[in-house]
Amino acid sequence: MISIDNTIISDDLNDVCFVCDLKKCKGACCVEGDAGAPMDAEEISILEDEIDAIKPFMTQAGINEVEQNGVFDYDAWGNFVTPLVNHRECVYVYFEDDIAKCAIEKAWELKKIKFQKPVSCHLYPIRINNYKDFDAVNYHQWPICKYALVNGKRLNVKVYEFLKEPLKRKYGLKWYKELEATYKKTEKKV
Repeated sequence: MISIDNTIISDDLNDVCFVCDLKKCKGACCVEGDAGAPMDAEEISILEDEIDAIKPFMTQAGINEVEQNGVFDYDAWGNFVTPLVNHRECVYVYFEDDIAKCAIEKAWELKKIKFQKPVSCHLYPIRINNYKDFDAVNYHQWPICKYALVNGKRLNVKVYEFLKEPLKRKYGLKWYKELEATYKKTEKKV
């Protein structure tokens, strides 16, 4: 593990190779699991303000759920998460060629909104656990991502390299450059 500012980062971010392969996994991380994606209060506020620009890209079931219950939900521990349709798929998912995609990100790509998507979605398979004095930055291993592991190994891309942009979004360029430099030093010693 390494520590940068108020973060403790798992070695898995450098030890595991990972590159999403949507043609094979079909965006399963958006339609599997027992809870929605983690969100914070600021993201909820943004979604409440922008939901009308996002709805044209959502499924009718997703729209119905949001209109009935709001843009967020709670997981079993009381944390904010994206709501689910049928206790399974994210309300913000839509399908293109049988691949689950994000309606929030689609609205962002088309410049309808300025918010890309919840940072936890952007960071996946990194999961962040917030503690009083630090964030624990960990790789989340999930069998549905087996194709990403194969693809990452084939391309020789580490988790932290694949997720460079969302890591910079979350912690800033200075933090990312320090992470990268630390991992490069580690590799030279080996």
